[in-house]
Amino acid sequence: MKFSELWLRTLCNPPLSSEALCDKLTMSGLEVEEATPAAPPFANVVVARIDAVVPHPDADRLRVCSVDVGGNEKLQIVCGAPNAAVGMLAPCALEGAILPGGLTIKRTTVRGVESRGMLCSAKELGINDDASGLLALDPSLGTSPGTAHVPGTNLRDALALDDKLITLKLTPNRADCLCLAGIAREVAAITDAPAQLPEARPTPVTFNGNRTVRVMDAQACPRFVARLIDGIDPQAPTPAWMKQRIERCGIRSISAVVDITNYVMLEVGQPLHAYDDRLLDGDVIVRFAREGEQLTLLNGEVLDLEPGLLLVADEKKPLGLAGIMGGEHSGIADDTTRVYLEGAFWNPAVIQGKMRRLGFSSDAGYRFERGVDFDGCVRAVERATQLIIEICGGHAGPLTDAISKENLPRRDPVRVRTARVARILGVTLSADSIAATFTRLKFAFTRDGDDFVVTPPSFRFDLGIEEDFIEEAARMYGYDAIPARPAAHVQHMLSDPETRRSPIALKHALADLDWQEIVTFSFVDSNVEAIIAPPGSQQGRPVRVLNPIASQRDVMRTTLLPGLIETLQSNLNRKEPRIRLFEMGRTFHHAAAGYAQPTRLGGLAYGDEAPEQWQRPARSVDFYDVKGDLEALVAPRRLTTVSTTHPALHPGRSAAVAIDGAEAGWLGELHPRLVRHFDLPRAPVVFELAVESLGSRPMPAGKPVSRLPIVRRDVSLVVDEGVPAQSLLDALNDARPPHVDAIRLFDVYRGHGLTEGKKSLAILVLMQDTSRTLTDADIAATEAHLLAVAREKFGATLRQ
Repeated sequence: MKFSELWLRTLCNPPLSSEALCDKLTMSGLEVEEATPAAPPFANVVVARIDAVVPHPDADRLRVCSVDVGGNEKLQIVCGAPNAAVGMLAPCALEGAILPGGLTIKRTTVRGVESRGMLCSAKELGINDDASGLLALDPSLGTSPGTAHVPGTNLRDALALDDKLITLKLTPNRADCLCLAGIAREVAAITDAPAQLPEARPTPVTFNGNRTVRVMDAQACPRFVARLIDGIDPQAPTPAWMKQRIERCGIRSISAVVDITNYVMLEVGQPLHAYDDRLLDGDVIVRFAREGEQLTLLNGEVLDLEPGLLLVADEKKPLGLAGIMGGEHSGIADDTTRVYLEGAFWNPAVIQGKMRRLGFSSDAGYRFERGVDFDGCVRAVERATQLIIEICGGHAGPLTDAISKENLPRRDPVRVRTARVARILGVTLSADSIAATFTRLKFAFTRDGDDFVVTPPSFRFDLGIEEDFIEEAARMYGYDAIPARPAAHVQHMLSDPETRRSPIALKHALADLDWQEIVTFSFVDSNVEAIIAPPGSQQGRPVRVLNPIASQRDVMRTTLLPGLIETLQSNLNRKEPRIRLFEMGRTFHHAAAGYAQPTRLGGLAYGDEAPEQWQRPARSVDFYDVKGDLEALVAPRRLTTVSTTHPALHPGRSAAVAIDGAEAGWLGELHPRLVRHFDLPRAPVVFELAVESLGSRPMPAGKPVSRLPIVRRDVSLVVDEGVPAQSLLDALNDARPPHVDAIRLFDVYRGHGLTEGKKSLAILVLMQDTSRTLTDADIAATEAHLLAVAREKFGATLRQ
């Protein structure tokens, strides 16, 4: 919210400097983001009147002006401005004046004619960028009501150029301070200075014209206030004081009626809209848009209206987007003599999000979506009527107030306990001090002992619970006055079970294996999602984003692959030859009971298996390299893979991953169709695992180091070609006696000496006992036991 300090001081003028006022506002929670002067510094520039203009004797484009600067003597000044005319009031820089940019004005001779000063444009004074001619000053209109420009007046005083333009960085809950009256209320409460807020006197009805108002949805529009004003002067100029105030708040001056509606919005916070009554047909109707309707807005944009957009319409056509922007065809024109003035309260829920969806914003919509004073509609319309009649003339019709009290926001009383104020703030405030705070803030309240029952005012939408009022007490007391007392913290050592692995521990483990973590968007392109995880795949149906941040981020990811592939492409575009990425994050999909959000760990490996080096030849990373890293990640738990199909993986180079026999995810090369779609030089190896399956590990068990020797036996077992070696090892490990330390496969043989369809598995068996030396009988019994297990379950025989 940008505003003029001088305008604020007409409503509340505390005995504080500009800097002190800004500091007070900031410390009360209304952060002052910027305070800049209305014009750069310059001196010795006055209001001047041109009394005579004659051509320069030696220059076609120059003229010699006789200028009255308020003294007994008139100055002769050579001027080249095309708009210099007799009777015109304009700024005049006298001899010795220093203008912005360092230009010093001296008495000089221009083409043989003496010039004793300089008539100035707005750009030369740094007021604005208009350099087309002299800055014309209206002789009858000063910068405050009832003042006029007089020759010889200091220009900084005449145009109030010593004003400060203050910008507040308001939080969304303080919509009441989006107007000068709201800021003045705050300043009065903070400084205890008196406030003189604008008065809106009821306007006498001198015209009987009216229009019926029909509100089709009272919940969307609980209050609609309007009236006709007939016989206005469409050519009446906006007073200089009003034009200056709205322009210093960042709003461009358009015409008197439009400027008045903007002025009242800035003054009291209620956006208004004025329609040309000639262009309205029948009743005024508040309704939602119908299919196929169009509306041309004041900014020239043509909208195809959606059913969810609330409109102000007549019986034949839409007139404007309710609370956001009016239509072009019903706007105020240069020949408008009858105005239909409207000030409504729109439910913020109907306005919120509409401007961002439509791709434009407005000052009215900015206020309505945050909430305006629902009790201020009548006051605002009366105030605007008063100004229109004062400036443009005309006759006011009767006021229409279509109100649905049951749909207006409720202002329920809230109990505020003095004891709780002390507990929340950490400082004791007396009941009388809290009562004084509520009184300064204009809150209606009653006392119940040391407690208060406070009713939030209609202009404060942000007050609803006890803590909100405690915050108000803290603001008025002063945040800087609350002592910073160190809190007593009782520290407890958090348990860290050895059988659990935290997500950060998993990330560290992968980083130690030469993988790099990435973080990507949870929002992905629905087209990419459909290619990677087609409808009906095991990934589940994606969740669509109702209000996407970008068109290519319109669904939530069901897998981590889109982000991994996008990062791979980015790295390949930068000529990175070796890429190993992982990400841990949530995925999203529809489930039977709403939405599921499992946390997954995904990875992608591309390029060489190891960085380029002289010790070994380059080799592309493959399925088994990544599987080895995953085995190291889950150790000492057992990771196994079983061939499977997956829509995103190569049909013959993919596998389902299980950890200790429980399904955990998948691993494999990217599918050739995806390699072609994403224009990748070759297929990366990718994986994705459920984090919950990685979070546990067995409890470490201590084992004494034996002083006795290890016994090794190598056993060659002949089995059918179709018997998996891992199945045989698993069976032997499950049946091994306690003194068997390890059973490992170290060789596989096929060929001469074996029957067709058979293979020989050479298995290493290590035996050791910590309490005694194993005898030959112990060793032979162990070998016989293991051989019997292999024979019984797999038909294995001992190779001769």
